[in-house]
Amino acid sequence: MINSIIVQNLKCVGCAKTITTKLSALENISDVEVDVESSEISFAHKDDKDAEAVVMKLNALGHPAVSKKNSLAYKAMSYVSCAAGKMRNE
Repeated sequence: MINSIIVQNLKCVGCAKTITTKLSALENISDVEVDVESSEISFAHKDDKDAEAVVMKLNALGHPAVSKKNSLAYKAMSYVSCAAGKMRNE
């Protein structure tokens, strides 16, 4: 199955790189694509349990779905995620 989520706090290629790396490492998740312009993340998964694991991982990285409240904690976590992704680029 293919799913997509529009998230918050997706600012740059650094964020996208971290999201792609972390989601691709999840079991039963593949074909992860991140569109920085639209803040949309798409991925293939086997069942709803796998899709929920993606949502939880995105929350942990500071990128909640647009339907969730964007707390200060999420914003802070997204900066760490962004910095980690930028360091992978160098």
